[in-house]
Amino acid sequence: MRPVILWFRRNLRLADNAALLAAVESGQPVIPLYIADGQDKGTASRWWLHHSLSSLDSGLRQLGASLVLRSGPPQLVLDELCKETGATAVYFARRFEPESRRQQDDVNDALGSRLDLHCYDDSLLQVPESISTQAGNPYRVFTPFWNAARSLGEPDVPSPAPQTLRVFDPLPESVSIDDLALLTDAADRHHGYESAWKPGEPGGLERIDDLESLLGDYVTSRDRPDKDATSRLSPHLCFGEVSVRQVWHATRQAGASAASASGREALLRQLYWRDFSSYLLFHFPDLPHKPLRAEFEEFPWSVDDSQLHAWQEGTTGYPIVDAGMRQLRETGWMHNRVRMIVASFLIKDLLVPWQIGAEWFLDRLVDADLANNSASWQWVAGSGTDAAPYFRVFNPTLQGKKFDPQGSYVRRWVPEVSESAYPAPIVDHGEARRRALDAYASIRGMRTSKQAP
Repeated sequence: MRPVILWFRRNLRLADNAALLAAVESGQPVIPLYIADGQDKGTASRWWLHHSLSSLDSGLRQLGASLVLRSGPPQLVLDELCKETGATAVYFARRFEPESRRQQDDVNDALGSRLDLHCYDDSLLQVPESISTQAGNPYRVFTPFWNAARSLGEPDVPSPAPQTLRVFDPLPESVSIDDLALLTDAADRHHGYESAWKPGEPGGLERIDDLESLLGDYVTSRDRPDKDATSRLSPHLCFGEVSVRQVWHATRQAGASAASASGREALLRQLYWRDFSSYLLFHFPDLPHKPLRAEFEEFPWSVDDSQLHAWQEGTTGYPIVDAGMRQLRETGWMHNRVRMIVASFLIKDLLVPWQIGAEWFLDRLVDADLANNSASWQWVAGSGTDAAPYFRVFNPTLQGKKFDPQGSYVRRWVPEVSESAYPAPIVDHGEARRRALDAYASIRGMRTSKQAP
């Protein structure tokens, strides 16, 4: 019997995988395939991808299969593989990044007349097209988006992994995972990543199992980087090792106390924030590079390379900022509250364009999701939708006292903080704040003048 191709993308899991289940239900033998398409450029995310693919291959081998690895433009790889094997269909999950959407169009143009292409919405609670204002426009503020999304009802109940998989025999030739060269960069940081993370579906499921223990204190503790009080599911969701439906339903079912109920609501809200970021990227594909508020194209940035380097290396002289940047360097992750603090410092204290910070995060984060990263940086800059007020300039010293009151987070990542070797602040925050407010005022005036007749 002629086979079908199961093209894994950012859905590197066996459970609750719509494309996988549909391929199995076709009754035809399956070729599990991953295509290295060049989209994963970050050094941290490439490390994660290497181990995630290894984990997926292990899971497939328990079903009597293995993962075929190829590299190149997907439409060319799929065309070649179909000619090799006589495959009649391709099953895959939809993605929302601009490059991914172009790939989907290319695959459809190249293969749609010859093959059955089955694309599944499998990464969000609600697809972007299902939510709009009464006028038919995309929402630009989170709360009305959230209300509209919740009104559509609960996401589907997750499906279990298949017990068996009919595999095409013999499977076509595959390159080795080492041939993909995903581990060639930043080898000095790999040990820190390995100490902090367990990539792959089993590691993601373990995180889900831990959710109930978090919910009781989640509302009050999730902003505290000195506590282990967040789910740390973001990289597992980023690579689709677990589905957002699994996290949503596990959260809804966890805990019975009033405190847990508040924690559940807060965590579910975070899942909808994740949806909102992809929703924005879908409707505004320039989100990673271009400010959504046009007046920010005239913002008077002023980049000092030495200050930028100090921010990147965690030597700014502001302990909470330096702790966050060193946590990022060591583990490929940073607490969300600290992400906001370091982003505000770069943009508003140093007047460095948000795009530079966003690119640094995409390289250094194991959860380097283009939509979440872009939307978050624009939120801090004030240039995006649902943006923070321009006059909100985080005071890094006060933020440290508020969210790391005992200083344990800072001492963990900046052990020399109380020694003479620790550097003096690279800018005076009071002066930097005034400079930032002047810069924001200049573009506010520019917007007013542009709108005048």
